[in-house]
Amino acid sequence: MSNLRGIETFVRTVEGGSIAAAARQLGISAAAASQNLARLEKELGTRLLSRTTRSQALTAAGEVYFAQVSPLLDGLAQAHSELSALQDAVQGRLKLSCSVAFGRHVVAPLMPSFMARYPQVHLEMLMVDRNVDHLREDVDVGIRFRHVLEPGLIARRIATAPMVFCAAPAYLRQHGRPTSPEDLAHHACLAFRMPLDGRIMQWPFLRNGIRFAPTIQTAAVCNDIDTLTALAVAGAGVTRLGSFIANPLIAAGKLEPLFLPSAGPAETRADPEPMEYFVCFRDRRHLPGSVRVFLDFIDAALREHPLLRVPL
Repeated sequence: MSNLRGIETFVRTVEGGSIAAAARQLGISAAAASQNLARLEKELGTRLLSRTTRSQALTAAGEVYFAQVSPLLDGLAQAHSELSALQDAVQGRLKLSCSVAFGRHVVAPLMPSFMARYPQVHLEMLMVDRNVDHLREDVDVGIRFRHVLEPGLIARRIATAPMVFCAAPAYLRQHGRPTSPEDLAHHACLAFRMPLDGRIMQWPFLRNGIRFAPTIQTAAVCNDIDTLTALAVAGAGVTRLGSFIANPLIAAGKLEPLFLPSAGPAETRADPEPMEYFVCFRDRRHLPGSVRVFLDFIDAALREHPLLRVPL
């Protein structure tokens, strides 16, 4: 159904008895309606209507085609009507938990659009990097990275964020540029402490398909990614950031990326392991309307995000 406008013009022409009637119903000129029909017939490679200055009639091919496509248009109209009714009816609270950095830099900027689309949904956001008990804390839907996925929930991967190792130009001028992950043992590293268990998050790489985490020299530790970012921009050391945080700062000249794919000899080259993000909820069979529309919304919005990769 590649020429939907042409199909609609054809059906309305048959139902209305003339191209002029179809044009009035569609809110277009008679000339535009005639062009729609001509394009459709050219695409199909056959005449659908025998037209004269005084009358028109379906051809044999037109009769077959009309019988098939007319119910499809009715179904589309019904679907639009039901969707509009659903959107109008969606209301109530949506409590969303999210990892702090991803929530602050990716999810929060998307929420004004969601709120405008569903004005009767009251949004509550819980930004934490710990395990969240959806039942006890009355959370409807969560967005988490793999390390803090809650047990007993349905989890669906929605995005993968490339991870970027970076440092300020001033730091690199003073201390040199690490050319391999192993060099991090000799640099001031700004690391993230997991609120979940107090462990320092590893800095994993992939080399020739093998995952490894090099030894690092920790100069500062924090449980907040934005604080680590500020330290890195100020020249305190090397840190590991999601692309959605690092790339704008790199573009502004405040940070420089390390371990680029084209840099260094092949035997020492390694790629930072990306971070996977999942949307989590309790029961796929009894989703409230607010959760259902949020899942559809965030899926579509992340596919448009320039700094993330999404599953097919």
